[in-house]
Amino acid sequence: MDILIYGIINSIALALMALGFALVYGISRVPNFAHGALYVITGFITWSLLRTLGLNYLISIVLALIIIGVVSALIYQFALIRVRGMAISEIIASYAIGLAILEGLRWGGFKGTTYTLPVFIEGTINIGDVPVDLHRLLVVAIGGAVVILLWLFTHYTRIGLALRGMAQDERAVLMLGIDSDIMALVAMAAGGMLAGLAGIVLLPLGNIVVEKGYDVLIQAIAVCIVGGLGSWMGAVLAAFLIGFAQILTTVYLGSHFQMVVALLAIILTLILRPSGLFGKQKELEERV
Repeated sequence: MDILIYGIINSIALALMALGFALVYGISRVPNFAHGALYVITGFITWSLLRTLGLNYLISIVLALIIIGVVSALIYQFALIRVRGMAISEIIASYAIGLAILEGLRWGGFKGTTYTLPVFIEGTINIGDVPVDLHRLLVVAIGGAVVILLWLFTHYTRIGLALRGMAQDERAVLMLGIDSDIMALVAMAAGGMLAGLAGIVLLPLGNIVVEKGYDVLIQAIAVCIVGGLGSWMGAVLAAFLIGFAQILTTVYLGSHFQMVVALLAIILTLILRPSGLFGKQKELEERV
């Protein structure tokens, strides 16, 4: 029972970590390797607004998400737009930006257990004799709501339909008069806000540390590769596969093997099925 419950919680957490990365790549085909940095810096901004300025928790969260959305848009507008379409340059540029953010925080004294966010709801509840924090149950509820709202947004709004169209065929979208760079800018801002939301929801379960940015980036990449780069629903399914695999590994081998599971998932997927579960990239036999 505990494997089932915590497997679901861990899977939803992984989906939250990866959705922003999957959204940005699916629409603009830009791999945002600053994703983990956006996750951490949103938590730091929220902490600063809450502790330093003394703002209300909810107001701090809303302002932090707006700020990180603007920051993500600026990253695209002034850096990534110049290298868009050049795969290696996209990776190097976005990773360099993320590295600068994270190591800049470390250089500024951002380390240790000083920075923590309060949980949304305190207390625990027993589910089948398994104690579960109420905040973790809220993580499941928020994760499910985000997936549903993202699906509704991309299917029933004009901007969402334009984003879906660009994800399917950018040239066709250009012929219809839709500016692909503006759509990529919107996708980058939305992806950054999703990364920030994941940080705000998940960071209260631990400390805000620089290393978390690198961990989240690896987890997000693993989920997106297994699910298929560019497939949002594939990322959700892959999150459950990796999430349960990590919980089983934790139970039988130890918690320090969780990252090994993510790395193995990347390696095995690239060897056995490079396009992932729902990806549309060319398979090896199609290229030989």
